[in-house]
Amino acid sequence: MTLSLTDPTWYPIASSDDLPFRHVYQGQLLGRELAVWRADDGNVNVWENRCLHRGVRLSIGVNEGGELKCQYHGWRYANRSAGCTYIPAHPADAPARRIQNRTYPVREAYGLIWSAANDDQVFQPFPGAEGNDWFPLRPMPVNAAPEDVLAALASLAPDDQPADLLPGLTLHFGDTYYFVQPVDAGRSVIRGLLSAQPDSATLRHCNETLSKLRDRVERAAAKKPAPEPLNPAFEKVSAELSTMPEIAVPRGNTLTVVVKRKWTSADGVIGFELAPRDGHLPTFQPGAHIDLHLPNGLIRQYSITNGPGDLMSYIIGVKQESASKGGSKVLVESVREGDLLSISEPRNNFPLRRDATRTVLIAGGIGITPLLSMARFLDKSSLNYELHYFTRAGDVAFRSELEALNGKVIFHTGLPREQIGSTIASALGEWSLAQHVYVCGPSAMLETVRATAASQGWPEASIHFEYFKNDKVIDNSSAFEVELARSAMTLQIPSGKTILEVMRDNGLTVPSSCEQGACGTCLTTVMEGEVDHQDVYLNDSEKRSNTCMMTCVSRAKSARLVLDI
Repeated sequence: MTLSLTDPTWYPIASSDDLPFRHVYQGQLLGRELAVWRADDGNVNVWENRCLHRGVRLSIGVNEGGELKCQYHGWRYANRSAGCTYIPAHPADAPARRIQNRTYPVREAYGLIWSAANDDQVFQPFPGAEGNDWFPLRPMPVNAAPEDVLAALASLAPDDQPADLLPGLTLHFGDTYYFVQPVDAGRSVIRGLLSAQPDSATLRHCNETLSKLRDRVERAAAKKPAPEPLNPAFEKVSAELSTMPEIAVPRGNTLTVVVKRKWTSADGVIGFELAPRDGHLPTFQPGAHIDLHLPNGLIRQYSITNGPGDLMSYIIGVKQESASKGGSKVLVESVREGDLLSISEPRNNFPLRRDATRTVLIAGGIGITPLLSMARFLDKSSLNYELHYFTRAGDVAFRSELEALNGKVIFHTGLPREQIGSTIASALGEWSLAQHVYVCGPSAMLETVRATAASQGWPEASIHFEYFKNDKVIDNSSAFEVELARSAMTLQIPSGKTILEVMRDNGLTVPSSCEQGACGTCLTTVMEGEVDHQDVYLNDSEKRSNTCMMTCVSRAKSARLVLDI
């Protein structure tokens, strides 16, 4: 038998008992080291056993329940997808979507964890697997070739009951199945299953028998030439991938999801659970949102409320607005459970730092959605935070989810307008090093928090905000010239049209989402000229720097702009 790195056969690589709560197990298969861990939701992950940053073994990492954290530089990877969710060296940025560890197929059955080099072959129970109370024997490592170990196991069968050889280095005789786990060309692990719960005498006999077999096979193997070890190739990750990710998500790239659940979360707030038709959804980071393509052709943005590693569905909250232009209205009134919708991959313009000594989360109304996700991540990592939620009476969305958190969650319900400012000031307190505040909600609340924080010594770099919409009155009366440096084009922008619209009119494919200066998707570098900023995405210092702009609403104060497009 010749072992191959691409062998699609399923082999047992661990026992279920090897994966206790918050543990990481080092598995081995076909020359590869594997990090095997069970998340708090019960899902078992089998990943390549190395951090993509510097190759440190993830089997010595920290299982945080929904993420696995590398011990060396703290990179975190999500349950199920193995996508990177946080890079401490770049705490203010969301990692690029393409930073994702290699995963292997996995099944848990009969008290064992099974995996394969790839998922080309469907996992199938071995003959006779059903209907027994299987008991896994203690694994027996053997320094010998897998085929030699299998032959030695076959010799244990009585003469009147020869071993039944099965595919995948498996054999059966009596009430026992034996599986040979091919660690490498010259190393194996014997894993056995008994068809019923054994007594201590049976276990002692099995262990003595396999120990003698191991010694005999290893003595024979020592007299043979050592086989050539399997050498799996590892894909390197460029250092560029650990910095700020690509912001644009092409609008044509969508995922189909099914509305698994729809419910009333609070007065005027409807919850939607969006699940994939198969598998799991892409990795996201706290603060991320998706573009939701509605049946009437509109595209709207909604924040993901999920906690770490929760990729079997996305949960969003939708506030029904009386003045809705058809976004929330069609979702609330027309979309039903079982309907199919299209969404974008998650995008994050509101990333959470996890290096703060104190994190203050301030939400107003439906602004709770991204901050709920942030609180769940901080909660899972036992980091210090407090969440202040301002609502009108009866408008507490996701109350049960908030009450399940272990951190400091304070509901400010039905406060008179004159008390809101003083409550925010008290919640913030005076700034000290490594404190950060995140705020999302109505524009008036965001302006109050930003002004209050600034007056109490909070620097701009510690104040993070996300507007759901731009309430500013846009002045589009100016006319000016735009040079696109990389496209070698010069465009005339007339009054009444945006830079974004004119670029599209001239055949350019440019990313956008909300198109009202709130989401940051069309963020563009400015090389020359003075910008008339009319967005709510950039903070004051970013606007003063005059180095970037939102092409969907902002314009030029100068006669000409040069953009890095």
